[in-house]
Formats: sequence, structure tokens, C-alpha cells
Amino acid sequence: MVSRSPIANSIYNLYSHSVYFVRSLYSATQRGVKPRLILTTFGPALVIAAVSLTLFPVPVGVAVEGLILGVLGAMVAVGMALIYRANRILNFAQGELGTAPTVLVVSLVVYAGWNYLLALSVGLVGSVLLGALVELAIIRRFFRSPRLILTVATLGLAQLLSLGAVFIPMIWGQQPATNQVHFPLTVHFTIEPIVFSADYLVALIVAPLALAGVAALLRFTSIGVAIRASAESADRASLLGVPVKRLQTVVWSVAALLSFTGVFLQAGIQGLPVISTLNLSVLLAALAALMLGNLVDLPAVSVSAVALGLLQEGVTWNNPSNPQLVEPILALVIVVCLLMRKVGATRVDQDRSSSWNVSDEVRPVPRELRSLPEVRAVRWGATAAVAGVALALPYWLGVGDQLKATAAVVFVIITMSVVVLTGWAGQVSLGQMSFAAFGAAVAAYATQHWNLDLSLTVLLAGLAGAVVALIVGLPALRLRGFFLAVTTLAFAMATSAYLLNIQYFSWVPDPNAVVIRPHLFGRISLGSQRTYYYVCLVVLALAVLAVRGIRHSRTGRVLLALRENERGAQAFGINVLRAKLTAFAISGFLAAVGGCLLVQLLGGFSPDTYAPDQSFVVFTAAVVGGLGSLLGAGLGSLYLKGAQWWLPGAQWQTLASAAGVLLVLMIIPGGLGDLVYRGRDAALRWVAHRRGLIVPSLVADTRQADAVAPEAVPSAGAPS
Repeated sequence: MVSRSPIANSIYNLYSHSVYFVRSLYSATQRGVKPRLILTTFGPALVIAAVSLTLFPVPVGVAVEGLILGVLGAMVAVGMALIYRANRILNFAQGELGTAPTVLVVSLVVYAGWNYLLALSVGLVGSVLLGALVELAIIRRFFRSPRLILTVATLGLAQLLSLGAVFIPMIWGQQPATNQVHFPLTVHFTIEPIVFSADYLVALIVAPLALAGVAALLRFTSIGVAIRASAESADRASLLGVPVKRLQTVVWSVAALLSFTGVFLQAGIQGLPVISTLNLSVLLAALAALMLGNLVDLPAVSVSAVALGLLQEGVTWNNPSNPQLVEPILALVIVVCLLMRKVGATRVDQDRSSSWNVSDEVRPVPRELRSLPEVRAVRWGATAAVAGVALALPYWLGVGDQLKATAAVVFVIITMSVVVLTGWAGQVSLGQMSFAAFGAAVAAYATQHWNLDLSLTVLLAGLAGAVVALIVGLPALRLRGFFLAVTTLAFAMATSAYLLNIQYFSWVPDPNAVVIRPHLFGRISLGSQRTYYYVCLVVLALAVLAVRGIRHSRTGRVLLALRENERGAQAFGINVLRAKLTAFAISGFLAAVGGCLLVQLLGGFSPDTYAPDQSFVVFTAAVVGGLGSLLGAGLGSLYLKGAQWWLPGAQWQTLASAAGVLLVLMIIPGGLGDLVYRGRDAALRWVAHRRGLIVPSLVADTRQADAVAPEAVPSAGAPS
């Protein structure tokens, strides 16, 4: 056997793989398979690799390390692709499905002293069981729910799994730490400038075999054929006798196993990942691979993830002081892929898009009951009670709690922007806090350098947010649902890492600088926290009045028509382009106003306040409260922020948020606001029954209507 140096081996392997690729392409051509199809599958990955090596050249050893880490990232991306094919959702908990079992295995080795292979076996079995448990206990509950609801449920699931990963080391009385366990084999070789250990070799062997095993499962087994059939059409497969739900359990188990394997092998190389609610860097890389692979093409997703691993390593190597540049570059890859993607016009594509519409229209009080004295008394009494509590609240709270209450008021304004954009216009956005961040940055700059009055600062910040939202909304002209959500998430990541980073743009406020609240109308001092609370409360009231006015205007009716049936609205002469951009502008204005008030409240521009994970919090609050109403925005905001601020300890806060989100979505899919409106409608039915009135809009959705005697129903033309 000829002995070669590591570099010679790398060159020889690269040559062998190139020859194999050319031969495969030639044989495919001979069999009648179009080379264009192969280039479509692997072309984007080759382009990414070429761009990476051209713009971010690295030594051979760094390139090899990037390729190995890319293969491990491919396991997470393929798991996400499998779940997308099975459930048509983004699984935001994909990384956490692997992190929790990895923490268990590392803890068994480090704290309990278990054998490496024995602990690894426990992790493998545990990951499979975890995937099955998640599907049976949570995912299956949303089998017929809109995909938006299920996607938000994965956000709560990610929080729950992260909390479990935090608690696992506490079993041995330890705190979470970035421990590292290595494969029990002493092997070291160097490809300059990286020293490779046995962990790299194991990853290079195990990861491709695992991916090949998934491919073989899907292609050559009856279970794989059934999984692919149910992925195309679950209803049709069910009619043919395919056990769709059981197959989804298998898919989630396989996805969890892939995620665990990838995360565990990466932990041997780079250490245990930092435990957080969402590992957004891993999520963004997986999303980029999904977009390059057109979401369902598993070979393309795998190769794209490898190319992206090379790109990430190249960017980090060439920018050691600014590793956050990886995120905006990945965001750019995602946006370019989505804009170049062919827009689906089939019925299936339209159904998948409409499944992201979840909000129901709030039914107004029927005309027959509006003028009744008891109804009017309850309406005005409830309004007065809410207003009274809001006005008296600062006198019951200390200064610290007054600040929290003010932040809650501001948070409601930002959540209202999600109701307008997603609940009314049907445009899913996962980047609302990026609009708020631009409003906050503009407000801080205007206060520090121009000494503008607060009234002018709020308007300027709102206009800046509207302009930014218009720019972000341009992809909405051809994207919708899942794809638009990914675009806005990519923009949020780019905003946090690059667009509002003082290292790249000098106008961005310094996070360490103090922002002094300006006067209001040149006379009212806002130094008192109580005074500023009332100012924010007035802004909230004005925002509610303005949004309610928009809702009852022609613009509001157009937005609802756009949400329900875009093609139908266009057939009636509605300018879809203008309607979508109007929704983004209104939403961006509201979010930026909230950002302006928040930066004045905190006395400085802190990028962490507007981080991408906060966009998930805002979106989750809107869904939990109910996307169809402004009341839902308020209830969802108060619930999530209340749990975050007034529960002791970060663990209890996360538990309340995660468990609360899942329970609310399981029990009340329409959100907390829907529960309130159901109670209102039940009270109205009681009033109507007591007065002997028949209100069709109230009895039409109850079975009691069937029991109404025919003679009790007014005849046509008779007064009701």
C-alpha cells in the first residue's frame, strides 16, 4: 500500500470524486437523464463553493474542516427537509431535538463517568424516542391545524427542549457548560494549519453513511415509499390505506436521530453548543441549505449544506474579529434563492400558501343587540374598567415595575403591527423587531444629534420604519406564506449582524451612549417614569384608534380580501401590489413607533433588545393572543411579557412561555382573544334568549338553531 501525506491524500480524494462526478454525469446522459437536471440539483452548491473559494480563500486544512462541519450541518438540514416534506412546516426546534440528547450523553460521560459508547447508545435511543414523543404528544395535536399554528408550536417546543437541556446537568448538581467529549481513539494528523483528531475522522465517516442510510430508507423500502407518497398528498395517501400519522412519527424520529448525530459529532470537534432558546446561526444555515435544495430535494440540500459549511469557514477565517458577517451572507443567499425560485401556480401550491392563513374575522355585536341598555352598559363599563386600571397602574407600582409596565405598553404597539400585516393582510413576517430596531436607531440618532422634540422623533422613526418595511415587502410581490416568512427572518438576521452594526455604519448609535429623553411639545418634561408611562399609553390609544379606523375603511376591507383570496381580489380590480405594500408600510410604521418609544424608555440603543429572537417573541405573542383582533395583540403581549418580567428566575419564565404557548395553541387555536369573544357571544345569546330575540348571526354556529320551531322563524319580508 502506497503511503501518502495528508495533503496528497486530500488532492487524490478530490481528484477521485471529480472523476466519479464526471462519469456519473456521462452515464446519466447515456441513460437518458438530462444533465440539466443534475446541474439544477448540484449547480447552486457548486456556485456557492466557487464564490467561497474566490472571495474568501482559505488554507487547505481550513477548507477540509469547513467541509466536515458542512456535512454535519447537512444532517440538521436534511432533518428539517424531511419534516417539511411530511408536515409542510418549518421546524424551528430541529436543532434542539439534537441538543437535548447531546447534553444528556455529555453529562453521562463527564459527570456520571459512563463509558463513551454506552452513553452514546443511550443518546441514540433517546433521540429516537424523543422524536416519537414530540410527534405523538404535540405535533399530532395539530394535524388539521393551519401550518402557521404548527410552526409557532415548534417555537414553543424549542423553548421547552432548551429548558430540558438546561436542567439535565442539574441532575448531578452541575450548571450547563460547554463540555467536550472525544472519541476514544488517539489519532492526530495535520493539514496546515488545522490539527485533526479522531473526532474529525468519525464525523467524516458517520455523517455520509447516515445521510446515505436516509436516502436508502426513502428509496428502497416500503416505509420510504409510503413516506414519499404521504408527503405529496396526505389525504390521498390516507385514502389508499397509508398510515400517514404513524409515518409522521417515523419521520420525526429519523429527523431527531439525524439532528442528534450531527450535534453530537460537532460537540466532539467544537464543544457543546451554547444552550439558548433558538440557535439562530444553525437555523439560518439549515434554512439556506433548504432554499438551495428547493426544500424537498434531499441530495441538493445535503450538498448545499456542505458548500455552506465551506462558505461559513471561509468568512470566519478571513474575518476573525467579525465572525457575525456569516449571518448577513447566509441571509443574502436565502433571499437570492427565493427571488430566483419559480413561483408555484398550481392548486397544491396555493393550498400550501393558504394554510398559513390562520386568523378569523372578529364578529361584531349584532345590530339587534347593540342598542340594548344591558349591552351598552357592559360595553362602556368594560371600557371604563380597563381605562381606569391602566390610568391607576403607576400609582400601585414602584419605579422598576413602572418601567416594566411601560415596556409592556410599547410591546403591545409592536404586536399590533403583526396583527395588521399577518392577521389582516395575510403576509407572514418573522422580522418585526428589525423594523422596530430601525425606528429605535433613527430615534436615538435624532435625539442625540438633532435634539428633536419627542413628537417629531416619533413621526420620523415611524416614517423610517415604513420605508424599510416597503423595501422588505418587495419580495412579497411574488412570495407568500412560508417563503415570505423565511425572507423576513433573513432580513432580521442581517439587520442584527450587519445593517445596524456600528462597526460597519457610523450613523448607528453607540450602544454605550446614553439617550436622554427629549421634551414633549417643547414643554412637558419626561424625566419622571410615571409621566413617560402616560405618554406611551396615549400613543397606544392613538394607534388603536388609527388602526381601527383603517380596519373599517376601504383599505381594511382590501387587506382582508387580499388575505382571503388574492386572485379573487385582483379579479375585482384591486391593485394587489399597492395593497401588499400598504400593509407593510402601516406595519413598519407601527413597529418603528414602538421601537422609538422603547429606546427612549431604556435610555440607549441596545442591539440585543431588537435581536431576531425577539421577533419570534412578538410573532408568538400575536398568535397566542389571536391574529384577528387588536384585543388579541394586547392579551398575547401581556401574557408573554408578564411571564418574562414577573416570574422569578429565567427557567420559570421560559417554562411559562413554552408551556403556555403550547397549551394555548392546543386548547384555543384562535388565541386568547378568541376565548374572550366566545364568552362575549355566549353572553349575547343569553341576552337574546331572555328578551325573546332571534339573532341569526349568533345562533347559526350553534346546534340549538336546529331545534328552533319553524313557526318561530319570521317569514320572508316580515320584520325581525
